[in-house]
Amino acid sequence: MPRPPTIRDVAARAGVSKSLVSLVINGSPLVREEKRAAVLAAVEELGFRPSATARNLSSRRTGVVGVLVHDLRNPWYAEALEAVNARLHTAGATMLLGDARLDAAADERVLHTFVDLRLDGLVLVGSLDPTPAVLEAAKRLPTVVAGARDVDLPDVDVSVQDDLAGGGLAAEHLLALGHRRLAHLAGSTGAVMRLREKGFTDVINGTAVDLEVVRTAMTEDSGYLAALELLGRPADERPTAVFAAADVAALGVLRAAAQHRLRVPEDVSVVGFDDVALARLPGTSLTTVDASSATVGATAVDLLLDRVADRSRERRTVVAPVSLTPRHTTAPPPSR
Repeated sequence: MPRPPTIRDVAARAGVSKSLVSLVINGSPLVREEKRAAVLAAVEELGFRPSATARNLSSRRTGVVGVLVHDLRNPWYAEALEAVNARLHTAGATMLLGDARLDAAADERVLHTFVDLRLDGLVLVGSLDPTPAVLEAAKRLPTVVAGARDVDLPDVDVSVQDDLAGGGLAAEHLLALGHRRLAHLAGSTGAVMRLREKGFTDVINGTAVDLEVVRTAMTEDSGYLAALELLGRPADERPTAVFAAADVAALGVLRAAAQHRLRVPEDVSVVGFDDVALARLPGTSLTTVDASSATVGATAVDLLLDRVADRSRERRTVVAPVSLTPRHTTAPPPSR
């Protein structure tokens, strides 16, 4: 088999130096057009394929970005991840994915691998604890957080939804419908969940409303178990509306209502937060707060590209606006 052409062969065919061939391959604007044309013609004639390893060594760029996701089972994270991947692809970069759901030791191994591979940057998607491994990776690699606020470092940018406003929108919607006995399934951890709870309760406080806050994990099963108790009470004691801090928990509320043979929204209204694809299905049609997953994900990559270009620039937090989408799970409370 003939040996593949090398950069030395391209330089000889084009009548230029090897260093100039490297500049052309790496897209340097410092090469005159006639020289660039000669090199590209030689590349085409010889069928030369640049070595990715050689390019990386010369440019100190891998073209790969590490992405660590809090929990791939959460559909909002998955939708934000899709936007991250699409924007990275547009920028000519490849995503290397890690799932943080397994355990702390697995997270540490993934982050150490990202650092050892000298990736171009790191995107943390979702509420990740600021562990020593996370903090060390954020110091070594340009880092952006998407959809959370838990990693607070001077050189880590944040792309996030307006959780405080979103919680307020849910409260205003239910108050406008006339509900006066409410329950809120609040997240048990994370700055995002605390802001959603604060936004909701800030609007409720000072009104003649009976509010019960139940802290639970934001999963369908946890929402189901919490709502099973709430909705199993006598009619004059159970809430007429439930606001779950994530759509997946709201789906559990819908399941609990069905088990108690309560009609939604005639007997109980349900509001979620995130506006994931499941919420938009005709069979679900969940009233929810749109948490701008696509905008948050794409903005995170834009922030990362800026951070890669200039590690010393000031930290930025970009907050995406949210909106409430009324669907078929909310209505005025039942008349007694």
